[in-house]
Amino acid sequence: MATLVSMVKMIVALLSLMPWFSSAALNNQQVRQLAARNNVTCILVFGDSSVDPGNNNVLQTTMKSNFPPYGKDFFNGHPTGRFSNGRLATDFIAEAIGFRKIVPAFLDPNLKHSDLLHGVSFASAASGYDDFTANISNVLPVSKQLEYLLHYKIKLRKMVGEKNAEVIMKNAIFIVSMGTNDFLQNYYLDPTRPKQFSVEQYQNFLVSSMFKDIEFMHRVGATSWLLLVYHL
Repeated sequence: MATLVSMVKMIVALLSLMPWFSSAALNNQQVRQLAARNNVTCILVFGDSSVDPGNNNVLQTTMKSNFPPYGKDFFNGHPTGRFSNGRLATDFIAEAIGFRKIVPAFLDPNLKHSDLLHGVSFASAASGYDDFTANISNVLPVSKQLEYLLHYKIKLRKMVGEKNAEVIMKNAIFIVSMGTNDFLQNYYLDPTRPKQFSVEQYQNFLVSSMFKDIEFMHRVGATSWLLLVYHL
């Protein structure tokens, strides 16, 4: 198995990150101009509670936040399933680019076809790079989130045609935010993975899993990622 360092180098070589997001000096208008210059079409989000806008609402799991006090600072004080008192970072990114003020959940029963054009979130609270992490809480593992990505692309093709769908996917920003649950709710609490891996081996396993996920996204059409890495 490749070492953690070598795997990270491979990932860095593959990723085409959007450095202009990291500049605190940029206002929304400048971000929108840069997004337009780079032909950014939409935002597609994968991960855990840090970016789940409510996909878990429709799942048979206790990992939900569609009740007060969650959402008390959201529009009209309405809880949506976001693990936040208001909006998520991905919502603010979408607004800064010039899209909607929120990134909707792909599994939202009220999702409109027009919402697909600006992007959606497939994220599921309590998920992680290790599918076993999601299985513990009966939420969406990354493999299922990526399966929904294929469903999204099929819907997109039906809406705008195959050629335009490919352009949208190519110029979309893929945001990936997860990792803490793999340790906090899996490795450190459940005996399964510690019996199979040392901490270092499990880190390498997670990075390898992340790399495979990114490769899958790339095959589907992704070219730009915003990858959030957590340190424990």
